[in-house]
Amino acid sequence: MLEEMPKNRFGKPRRPSDARSGGSTSGPVRASSDTGQADPGYFPSIVGRAAPTPIVTAAPRAAVTAPPPAEAGPPAPAQRLAADGGQPLAEADPQHPADAGVLLAPSRAGRDLPVAIAVGVGLGVSIIASLVIYRPAFLVILSAAVLISVWELARALRSARVRAPLVPLLLGSLAMISVTWLSGPSGLAVTTMLTVLAAMVWRLSDGPVGYFRDASTAVLITMYVPLLACFAVLMLRPDDGATRIVTFIVAVVCSDVGGYVAGVLFGKHTMSPTISPKKSWEGFGGSVLACMVAGMLLVGVALDGSWWQGILYGAAIAATATLGDLGESIIKRDLGLKDMGTLLPGHGGLMDRMDSLLPSAAVAYLLLNWFLPPVIS
Repeated sequence: MLEEMPKNRFGKPRRPSDARSGGSTSGPVRASSDTGQADPGYFPSIVGRAAPTPIVTAAPRAAVTAPPPAEAGPPAPAQRLAADGGQPLAEADPQHPADAGVLLAPSRAGRDLPVAIAVGVGLGVSIIASLVIYRPAFLVILSAAVLISVWELARALRSARVRAPLVPLLLGSLAMISVTWLSGPSGLAVTTMLTVLAAMVWRLSDGPVGYFRDASTAVLITMYVPLLACFAVLMLRPDDGATRIVTFIVAVVCSDVGGYVAGVLFGKHTMSPTISPKKSWEGFGGSVLACMVAGMLLVGVALDGSWWQGILYGAAIAATATLGDLGESIIKRDLGLKDMGTLLPGHGGLMDRMDSLLPSAAVAYLLLNWFLPPVIS
């Protein structure tokens, strides 16, 4: 007896395409080679009926195996560098997480010490030679130092999209030094105001965008570099001006050397971690002690002053030299720079050496004029 074919609602034999409308299908159910899910093998045609899908046999895919995990090797050396000094920092260690960020410098000096000493000695010899041979020759060295420092500072500020009017600043710096040597404090006041005015007028040609920012920067550079440097010119004008300059420069050098040695040997408590992590209170104590000793010898012997004047003078120079160094450090931190330049090997830029000299020149001039009024012939 023949098996009766299933019929649809119209009484006709049911076709496989009727499975799309809810009926069961008698066709084979294949698995999709792409999705792995059941595929009925039919798709609707444009007239509402279903047409059979041709069966395509896909080639078997090769099994994809994940590569074996790499074996843990020795940890890579630390590559992060400190922002101030360029010294490597320790990476985070699961066993010692508190050590992350600790300096791993091979030397606590943070610089090429032999090269730095050689450069410093060379600068000192040239300055002393100019004072001994011909006193106004010191103005040539000072003018070159001021011009290079102004250029380095203006170039560094370009990283913050600040464009200081460099031409009037350079010409004004030369005018300030020259007129101060010839006319004294009154000439310094006049040329300072003219330099600022010239910089503001020069900047007008570039339009209003960023004018206030650039003009304010010109005022900052004028007050920071040439104005403070001209106090050294004022110290040079008296008859004993060469001795006063030596007293001033030696005191600043003693501050740097005393702070450096004490900081390397005993430094544990940082003075300002966010500005200069390498400066410590122990190093500052070394600066004060060295400057006091140098002040007693220089002011008491070379300038015929009192011992207490030398102590007060040394302490003041140590404070201003340290503040000057911190002031330049915070500018470099803000700009994301390690050094202002690369002119002096082992030191950085010339501005990196002028930072402690500039504010100390004003303090040295005021104190020495108070303690030992100058005589100008």
